[in-house]
Amino acid sequence: MIGIIISLISGALMSIQGVFNTRVTESAGLWLTNTIVQGSAFLVCLIALALTKDGNINGLRDVNKLYLLGGVLGAGITYTVIKGIDSLGPAYAIMLILIAQMSLAYLIELFGWFGSKSPGFEWHKLIGVAFMIGGIVVFQWKK
Repeated sequence: MIGIIISLISGALMSIQGVFNTRVTESAGLWLTNTIVQGSAFLVCLIALALTKDGNINGLRDVNKLYLLGGVLGAGITYTVIKGIDSLGPAYAIMLILIAQMSLAYLIELFGWFGSKSPGFEWHKLIGVAFMIGGIVVFQWKK
């Protein structure tokens, strides 16, 4: 249950952040906004690390170095969310983002990419993605 609640909070925070970032970009520019977003996240993470002492620097030796590019992906995520919301509006952009997330997450799980455990193909998950795509069609339906 806690995973569901945290995931719902995450989705809400991402939607709000995307709109906030898009509004800042209108006045400050995209890359300055991205710098502020990533910089403030870095400071919050440093404070959380100092308070929780939840870190093992030696453990980084065992990590696939490809996985350390998460921050680079974060900059790309911020950029693309801002551009998507600016071009399409919050609801449509976030729906497309969610479809892309769900589809790729399912492929990652299905094929066991990046060390994920694969439960194998499951029709209901594919049908779920199809329903999400159907929801986009209904949402964009014009009279």
